[in-house]
Amino acid sequence: MKILKITTLSAFLLFVSTSFAQSETIVGVAAGNENFTTLVTAVKAADLVETLSSEGPFTVFAPVNSAFDALPSGTVESLLEPESKVALAGLLTYHVVAGKYMAGDVVKAIKGNKGSFPIETVQGGTIILSLNGDKVMLEDEKGNMATVVMADVATSNGVIHAIDTVVMPK
Repeated sequence: MKILKITTLSAFLLFVSTSFAQSETIVGVAAGNENFTTLVTAVKAADLVETLSSEGPFTVFAPVNSAFDALPSGTVESLLEPESKVALAGLLTYHVVAGKYMAGDVVKAIKGNKGSFPIETVQGGTIILSLNGDKVMLEDEKGNMATVVMADVATSNGVIHAIDTVVMPK
């Protein structure tokens, strides 16, 4: 009986937290997650808070903090400088796709398109989605690869998929 109560409570808390996340925008959900502190700082510096809080829907392939940490030394600090605002906005919008693509939609599109699914980003560039086993991969325009490490984080204006690498436009 005790296990049933704990399971029921856990299911209820998961439902409540999922419902709460769905009432928050992409920016609100990211700001509430310690894995996205660098991304949130960058979104603020690029003046994209209002855009990513708008109706959307958007799909954001959101680099986790360790993805930013893996960039060459000084890169993040340089991008956060006011004179780099345009470059930062371009980099960040390269991680955003118009429309809401849940993981199931992505996998279906990849399988239905002979193993890869090129998709245009809000920045205007293209990322190519593919599968490596059961993992969704992103290939940027420079040939770098990122792996989706957490999928389907629902928000009120789209969905977030966390990735392990910052992808780069041309």
